[in-house]
Amino acid sequence: MDFGKLDNVDRVDFSLPPVPKETLEVLNKTGKSGQAELFIGCPVWGEKDWVGKIYPSGTKPKEFLHYYATQFNCIELNSTHYNFPNELLAEKWKADVPADFKFCPKITQDISHINRLVNVESMVETYCTGIRYLENNLGTVFLQLPPDFAPDIKIVTHFIEKWPKDVPLAIEFRHAGWFDKRISTEMFTAMQANNIGTVISDVAARRDAAHMRLTNGTAFIRFQANDLHPSDFSRMDAWSALLHEWNQQGLETAYFFLHTKTRYINLDLAIYLIGELNKKGYKLKPPYPWKEPKKPEAQTRLF
Repeated sequence: MDFGKLDNVDRVDFSLPPVPKETLEVLNKTGKSGQAELFIGCPVWGEKDWVGKIYPSGTKPKEFLHYYATQFNCIELNSTHYNFPNELLAEKWKADVPADFKFCPKITQDISHINRLVNVESMVETYCTGIRYLENNLGTVFLQLPPDFAPDIKIVTHFIEKWPKDVPLAIEFRHAGWFDKRISTEMFTAMQANNIGTVISDVAARRDAAHMRLTNGTAFIRFQANDLHPSDFSRMDAWSALLHEWNQQGLETAYFFLHTKTRYINLDLAIYLIGELNKKGYKLKPPYPWKEPKKPEAQTRLF
């Protein structure tokens, strides 16, 4: 994830913004407490440097997803940004993962970046037909709007009103204009009315994208780490504490995706984050208590 990267983060204030009252209102309406499901994953499974670490020595690329799913319980599925998903791919992916594993596919660039949400009804139908084949392994789909997609509430509202109600969706805004208070209030209100979630992007150069606004019971967090900089760990401390609070307040599901420039060290980030969750005594499914990954050779499931 290149969005919001900085070469030097020593002076960045990574403090999480205050949680808006609207987020607390959304969580309180779920009527749940302490029942959230938490999914932690990475943006790729094809990491060759994990062979001999979380993948057994000698693992072939075609086996990577299978072994990835023994360590993580979800994946940010970026391949669907470049090609429309289909039944053949979905069946192949499902065969490699357990029943509780979740794929969170990115919407195809033809919809988001090329046609920019305009006259895309037939493409949305094709896309959703393909991802529905994931069945119970389908998590939340995410729409990533390009950085130059300036605020146009009418276009986005039309898109979400037409979006199929049986396919969970969250939207990531990148243009700074979306975080103007008036615009964000109107847009998030429309999303809440249509049960569309938000993507919270915790990145160095764009602290406005860590907006903390939930519009339904799902938190979708994209966390850009900085190659094990000390701030990575204090930031994960803050997130583990906040997820605990949200869980008690009615959070239903959380997806937390770990990004870093040197991708193979995502394992180190996961070990730390899940360790912090263990310390806080999370009662999150599936199952409890959480198990931390072991390296270099152990193949025990984390969740």
